[in-house]
Amino acid sequence: MYFHIPNMRFYLSLYFVLILSANAFSQSAARAKLNIEKTDADIKVGAERTAVYLPMLIGKNVAVVANQTSLINSTSLIDSLISLKIKVKKIFCPEHGFRGVAENGEEVSNAIDLKTGLPIISLYGDHLKPTTKDLSGIDVVVYDIQDVGVRCYTYVTTMTNVMEACAEQKKTFLILDRPNPNGYYIDGPILENTYKSFVGIHPVPLVYGMTIAEYALMVNGEKWLANGMHCDLKTVSCENYVHSDWYQLPVAPSPNLPNMAAVYLYPSLVLFEGTVMSVGRGTDLPFQLVGHPKLNNAVLKFTPTPHPGAKKPLYENQVCLGHNLHDFALLYIRDYKGLYLYWILSSYNDMPEKDIYFNDFLEKLAGTKTLRQQIIEKKSEEQIKATWRQGILKFKIIRKNYLLYDDFE
Repeated sequence: MYFHIPNMRFYLSLYFVLILSANAFSQSAARAKLNIEKTDADIKVGAERTAVYLPMLIGKNVAVVANQTSLINSTSLIDSLISLKIKVKKIFCPEHGFRGVAENGEEVSNAIDLKTGLPIISLYGDHLKPTTKDLSGIDVVVYDIQDVGVRCYTYVTTMTNVMEACAEQKKTFLILDRPNPNGYYIDGPILENTYKSFVGIHPVPLVYGMTIAEYALMVNGEKWLANGMHCDLKTVSCENYVHSDWYQLPVAPSPNLPNMAAVYLYPSLVLFEGTVMSVGRGTDLPFQLVGHPKLNNAVLKFTPTPHPGAKKPLYENQVCLGHNLHDFALLYIRDYKGLYLYWILSSYNDMPEKDIYFNDFLEKLAGTKTLRQQIIEKKSEEQIKATWRQGILKFKIIRKNYLLYDDFE
């Protein structure tokens, strides 16, 4: 395991945590370090506030955009709505499928839910947006999916596509909001229109500090839907949530984000998907390891093998040399409140074959061609972030208009 110490505050913080407990690398120790008084039980997600939104659904034909995170306590939202006599007609699912087990980029097929008999229509298969046929006879589309607040995490694109279909076909779109576990900071380059794709469709920073409902309000308000259309958007906010909360996700949002360390590391490590580096897919610590078979200055060996959510991982059955960042995330990543670029900068320096380090996906993930050049030119983290500052400041002005919760600033 290796640490980069950008300032004395980190050193003192790390030392203090180690003194607090011999098991300071646990999540409970990390929570204690931050002196968090509010618990997850105090936060009530939108789906739990049935008294608020059931009147909007009674007597209506309803479709639900859902996956394994769509829960009221431990019960599926679909099952709950049906038990409450809501006329659920079909289910739409995003990347990873309704059960959340399909791997990254794997096409998801239409299916029938065995428990309810409802048709499941994939929005990550032969079409990415509900068709006129898909929404025929539907009055309200309910969206309830846990997001992680990163532009390239595709659920926000799916949400936008469903909003657009609802706007075109005059359907009401109802979002049941959930906390953003990475909603306590904003960082990264603004997406340039040239690099618009399914992993980034709006001019926002890589980490935008908004819940899904706040984001939808921004999409509507800024007229980012096709032809400036306006969606009939309704939102049910969370209770007792603020952006600075340490919110522990009750269910993994996707197969390769199995725990909170991975969720917190994801914004910084996802950029490695635009390189030859492994981020630990095919191990028990996806998005908590970084490595490559030829990486210099490594302190760890790991071997990717087929795992759930990673049937054919990068460097399958090859020994990778790298670093374990799991404990680092629990100790420090939230205190940093930003993208942590040290790892991608240092791994570029530690790769002997620099001419093959990047792939074409980096520009789509970063939303700009500038980052690749900055890494090649060995710009420092501070120099790179300075080039993002003006765009972030402009975005914050826009973002402020759509916040539903107390901000972290």
